[in-house]
Amino acid sequence: MNGKRILITGASRGIGEAAARVLAERGAKVAVLARNGAALEALAADIGGIAITADVSDFASMQKAVATVVAEWGGLDVLVNNAGLIDPIARIEDSDPDAWSQIVDVNLKGVYYGIRAALPAMDQGTIINISSGAATGALEGWSHYCATKAAVLSMTKCTHLENASRGIVCVGLSPGTVATDMQRDIAKSGINAVSQMSWDAHIPAEWVGKAIAYLCGPDGAKYAGTDFSIKTPEGRAAVGLPAPS
Repeated sequence: MNGKRILITGASRGIGEAAARVLAERGAKVAVLARNGAALEALAADIGGIAITADVSDFASMQKAVATVVAEWGGLDVLVNNAGLIDPIARIEDSDPDAWSQIVDVNLKGVYYGIRAALPAMDQGTIINISSGAATGALEGWSHYCATKAAVLSMTKCTHLENASRGIVCVGLSPGTVATDMQRDIAKSGINAVSQMSWDAHIPAEWVGKAIAYLCGPDGAKYAGTDFSIKTPEGRAAVGLPAPS
């Protein structure tokens, strides 16, 4: 990871923050992006990176974010599309259309905007889209999340198809359930089996950061155009994580 120039969205907390710390510890230059400027500034100071306050659901904002990284470091090697929402969780007939649409703006359009802004700035490199088992499975109350994650998997496939020939590796990462604030929102909903899981069943966010680092290396190309999972014994072993219990 030494010297790689990385931009992580949704980096003020959870997976994004943990990944930023892991990648910086391994020698990367990390730009952290989110809407919470105060939290970002503290994180950037800790890791020696760049804090960028931006909204992934706004394309111009993402263009400016990429331009900031290029101006500071001369280019971009890795984009981690991590920003995502799941709340409010509701069955379709109870859902709020405006809130449902906001999930699309962040979870799907935000990923597209990130990729669209980053590709012109990348000379080879890696794009990692944080995915989920929800991309291929249906869960009660999660129509917004399942639909957007399924669409992101298609975005991963399309980005790989169109850009592999110029050395861009685009891969999804399906981490399973992670001990973050999102899991607290899920638990509060009381809808479907995931909300009933005990807290100690969720993996640490740091493990996802380690998986991101793994996919940024040469082995990441083996999974290009697909979702790499750390829910399986094989995925855990590849990253160097403990086997599922």
